[in-house]
Parts: sequence; structure tokens; C-alpha cells
Amino acid sequence: MSKIKPKECQNVEFKTSWNDKYLEWICGFANAQGAVMYFGVNDDHEVVGLKNTKKLLEDIPNKVVNYLGIVVDVNLYEQGGLEYIEVVIEPSNVPISYKGKYYYRSGSTMQELNGASLQQFVLKKMGRSWDDIVNDRATIDDLDQSAIDYFLRKGYENGRISDEERHEPIEMLLENLNLVNEEGKLKNAALLLFAKRPQKYFTSVQFKIGRFGADEADLMFQDVVEGNIIQMADRVVDLLKSKYLIMPIIFKGMNRIEKLEVPEEALREILYNAIIHKDYTGVHIQMRVWNDHVEVWNDGELPIGFTPETLLKLHSSHPRNRNIANAFFKAGFIDAWGRGYKKIREGFEAAGLPMPKVENFCGGVRVTFQRKGATENATENATENSTVKINKTQQKMLAIIHEDKYATYDVIAKQLGVERTTVWRNIKSLQKKGLLCRVGGDKGGYWEVIDD
Repeated sequence: MSKIKPKECQNVEFKTSWNDKYLEWICGFANAQGAVMYFGVNDDHEVVGLKNTKKLLEDIPNKVVNYLGIVVDVNLYEQGGLEYIEVVIEPSNVPISYKGKYYYRSGSTMQELNGASLQQFVLKKMGRSWDDIVNDRATIDDLDQSAIDYFLRKGYENGRISDEERHEPIEMLLENLNLVNEEGKLKNAALLLFAKRPQKYFTSVQFKIGRFGADEADLMFQDVVEGNIIQMADRVVDLLKSKYLIMPIIFKGMNRIEKLEVPEEALREILYNAIIHKDYTGVHIQMRVWNDHVEVWNDGELPIGFTPETLLKLHSSHPRNRNIANAFFKAGFIDAWGRGYKKIREGFEAAGLPMPKVENFCGGVRVTFQRKGATENATENATENSTVKINKTQQKMLAIIHEDKYATYDVIAKQLGVERTTVWRNIKSLQKKGLLCRVGGDKGGYWEVIDD
């Protein structure tokens, strides 16, 4: 068979035949970065040919227009006596749906968007973020003046707010920070940043900290930090210093110095990232403190196209909540150039600690960093123990779920030829071993295989 040279494009797909189901793919590509699809070509770029190409040249563009409301470029080519079709899909600047459902191409998977992910997607296509939405129930009386004073003082001390701005009316401050709309109504960001009781409006405005011993079941004690997010990092650090982390005492001459076991500025940068980039339609931020390491998790994965490696290189800033990020910048807590993880790496290197590990985990971002008190032996043991053994049934189950993340207990049991209770028991084992995670509820949720 003769091969074709496909067009250079971020996404190229090859299909041996046409099926109307591929309208979902076209929808997903249009909602993402666009693509070029070839029909009558296999994955090895070999032309296998199509039947009824004349009819398809009419059907494909007509169905795309009728079902998706967009226009694609459809071309017929011939090679080695066989015909194939090329469909060029441009990215859309508005959300595209197919039969009332929204699809999005992410990596090598086609995802149906719903719930919070759909809301975030639509807002992004409109050039807005969730924190930009107006909250009709709130008024300026719901804001805490002490939180606003704290913000102004920090911004002034860090040279980001002038003395004149410090004394402007609160209405002017909110307008300058883009925290109100044209009618003066408060946006979600204003309430998260400065409200007296933000939990009144958003139940997930919490930072939960737990101290664990031998395993996840060994929860020794815990705390919940609530309140506005502009002061949240300060409250978390104070709690860590007093209860969770060690502050070794050293002497320089006659001076007694207590220094946190992990680099404080880098720790604050991790906390700021978790607070700023959190999906506030999801669940609370979680911090797990172990004997040798700490894990910080926030709802909401990395921006599309970003990987943990991206964060360690020169990259642009893509805040999930733009207005919140702007307020943290004005307060002097962060910069606006995507340098956060560079500062984290430099801080941990200076403290003689390894760079924190960043990963997408269970629908959010998890940052894991080592504590100063961890010995080399503890690190070696942790590395050895990270190799988890699973049985053949569990291997087959992970393969099934890898192919179909929405697979139910009954579907898996049928494919494996085992009882439903066997599936349930092995899934619980995989979850305990950290190899499988459930994202969402029993209805509408899906499985996520942890590749590590």
C-alpha cells in the first residue's frame, strides 16, 4: 500500500472508514486546538481507500453544518488507485455541541464535558473565568474591612499599591481590581478574597490539614482553616509552625534563631498556587503531613497543554481565576510571569532538599515535597516501597479501565468472567495502593488510572 504525508498539525487522526460517530470527534477537535482527519487511511499512513466518496463529499460537510453549526474543509484525494478524504477542522472561538453534548479533545482522549468542567470550558471560550461571575446575593456589607486593610498594607509594603490608592473609597478599590461589574455588584472573586464569611457562598473555601502516621487510616490529628483566601496562606503557615512542622533552634553568637524545616518562601509559593488555581466549584484544599514528606492537593488540573515539566521551564502564566491572581499580584504575593515553580525549585535547592514533585492527581494538582528531617534511609525505603505488586486480575482490570474510564462493576465483571464482588474487592485494593482513583460520584463519575 502507498503512504501519504499528512499535513503538519497539532492533532492528526487516521480512520479507515467514515461513521457518523466521528461527528463527536470533529466537535471535540473544534472545541480544542483543531485537527486534520483522514478517512480511508490507516494508522500507518497507508491508503486503504473509501467507497461512495462522491456521496461522502456531500454528506460530511452537510452533517457538520447541520449538527455542529461549523464549516470544515473537505477534500478528496487519490493515491495508488485508491481514494481518501481529508477533513480540516479549525478551532472554534465559541463552544460547539453535538446533539446537546459538548466534547473536547485532550491528549489522546475524547472527553464529554459536563458539570463544573463544562462551566469552566464555556467561560474560557467567552474569555472569562469562574471568579468573574457576579454574585447577586452579596453586597459590600458582606466584606471584611480588616481583610481589605491587610491587602492594602501588604500591597503598599511590596511596592505594588501607592499611598494614594490605600486611601481611596472601597468602591474604587473594587472597581480597580475588577471585582465588581458595571452596576457595582460583587463578583465571586471579591467574596473569596474579602468576605467576612465566604463559606456562606462557597462551601469549599477551606484548607484541611491532617497529620498521618503509618498510613491513610492512621490520622493522628487534623485542622480546618476557613475564612477569606487573601489571608489563608498566613493562617496555614502559622498553624504548620505551631503544630505540624519542626522549627529547629540554632544559635549564631548570642542570637537564637528558629527556622522552619522547609524553605518558608517556597512553601508559601506552593500554598499561593493551590489557593489561586483551585477550582472553587469543587472540594476543599487538602494537605497531608507525613513523617518524611508533605502533600498539598487542590481541585482542578493543570491548564490544557501543560505538564509538570512545563512548570519547570520558561512558560506563560495561565491562572484559573484571573481576578484572584491579579489581587495576589497587587498584594505582592506572586508575580505575573509564570516564575512560581522556578522560585520553588531555587528555594528547595538552597535548603538542600529535592525539588517538589508536581502531578495531575484525581482531578486536581498534587505537590509532594520532602521534609528536612527525612533521613536517606527513609527516602530509600519509600522508593523501594513505591513498587506496588498487583495480581493478574487487577492488571486486566486496569487495562479495561484504561480503555473505558466509565466502565461499571458489572461491565468489568462480565469482561473478566468473575463475580461482581471480586471486582469490588480488587478495585478497593487498587485504590488503597494508589493505582486507581474515582473522580466524581457513582453516577456521572469515572475512573482514573494513576500511571505511576
